[in-house]
Amino acid sequence: MSLFIISDKNEFPSPDLAREDGLLAMGGNLSQKRLLLAYSMGIFPWFSEGEPVLWWSPDPRLVLYPEELNVSSSLKKTIKKSIFRITMDKAFEQVINECAQIRIQNHEPTWIMNDMITAYTNLHKSGFAHSVEAWHDEELAGGLYGVSLGRCFFGESMFTRVSNASKVAFAALVEYLKEHSFDIIDCQVTTEHLKSMGAKEIPRKLFLQQLKTSLQKPTRQGKWDFSW
Repeated sequence: MSLFIISDKNEFPSPDLAREDGLLAMGGNLSQKRLLLAYSMGIFPWFSEGEPVLWWSPDPRLVLYPEELNVSSSLKKTIKKSIFRITMDKAFEQVINECAQIRIQNHEPTWIMNDMITAYTNLHKSGFAHSVEAWHDEELAGGLYGVSLGRCFFGESMFTRVSNASKVAFAALVEYLKEHSFDIIDCQVTTEHLKSMGAKEIPRKLFLQQLKTSLQKPTRQGKWDFSW
């Protein structure tokens, strides 16, 4: 299929028109209005330094239903020991910068560049993007961030500086989402790590149907407050 070029208009082609690898379109910007439209259509930006903005909608899609979270026995023990103090929306900018820095330090490519950091920080300030922080000895040991619309949470990235920190943060996020009747967590791209925690691949068509239903429910906009 063809690769679409985004115009100045705030619109996207149908996700069904994405290439086999999930790439749908290129161009445009990372304005809040465009990002929110993209997520509402099951589309997300993912690109490297020097590339135009690339927009993706993979098929299949990796998702996790909150009630299907798989917490290993070892992780349960870690949680029970209260090694980490978990908060939400207390250090968003620190979390997103750590997600970028840890990849750079590991000599891995990262899509979390300055423009992305600015765009998602603005989403956070508007109450659409959220972070979960895991603290150890009052230092940020791990965390994650993502976007929330309706009763869907779109996971973006996570990092860990202390073993299991991001896993505990993720488990806390899922607990919070269950308490607030979220339907689905969009994990976007398949990883064995997320699959081990209960995520599974579903057809894009099914994901878009479930997303449409989830978006009919009100968005929990604003800062989230949760502590473990």
